Formats: sequence, C-alpha cells, structure tokens
Amino acid sequence: MKLSAKVEYGVRAMAVLAIYYQAGPLPLREISVKEEISLKFLEQIFPNLRRSGLVSSVRGSRGGYVLTRPPSEIKVGDIVRAVEGPITPVNCLSNDSADPCCHRRDACLTRQVWERLRDRINDVLDEVTINELIDQKPVKTPG
Repeated sequence: MKLSAKVEYGVRAMAVLAIYYQAGPLPLREISVKEEISLKFLEQIFPNLRRSGLVSSVRGSRGGYVLTRPPSEIKVGDIVRAVEGPITPVNCLSNDSADPCCHRRDACLTRQVWERLRDRINDVLDEVTINELIDQKPVKTPG
C-alpha cells in the first residue's frame, strides 16, 4: 500500500505554510520553489485543502495561502483525508455510496484485519501535527 504523490506533496506544502504561519499568505509559486514541486500539481491539491477548511486563499499582490488554524491543531491525517478522501485499505470499508459494500460483510473472515489496519493508520496520522513535522526539520529563512 502506498500513499499518492498528491498526499506527499500536500503534507510537504502544508509544512511550508506552517513554517511561515506568522508571516502571512504564501503564494503557491513560492511553495513550489521551496519544495521543488510542480506549480500545476500544487494547483490541483490546494482546492481540496481549501474545501476541507485547512487553508484559505488571500487575493491580491501579497496574496497566497494561509493555514486556517495554528499548525499545532492540524493533523497529518486531516491533510491526507482532504487530499485523498477516507483512508480505506480495501474497498469494502469505504463509506462511499457509489461503492456498495460487499454482500459478505457479516460473514467476511478478513474484514477485521482490514478494519484494524485502517484504524491504526488513522491513529498514527492523527497523532502527528504539522507543527511536529516542522519542529523536527531545520527551518530555512525566507528569501
């Protein structure tokens, strides 16, 4: 099982916003340069982050994106779910009505292992804030 590049880049971009949290809006092109991520790729990720309420956009010459709450309150799991949707290692655990649950749900011999895996992954992602990520990494000064 592997998380998508969108998730990886979304977490990295949010970490950059956390580093510059007090500095005001940061344009996507600056995040792109700092993290060496394609601007077009970031433009695909940020609408999901905005819709989920993790970031807001500021228009104008000094515009860009800002976190909607302190980095200590944003969990990595929040970002993963905003970008990718619910974490489900197998389709039958999805709450998506377009993907009907397996008719064997009550008799499934393996369901409990997939549920435990989902729960553990969510627990780990929800234990780590983006503030913790940036506290572990040397901070580059702006400019």
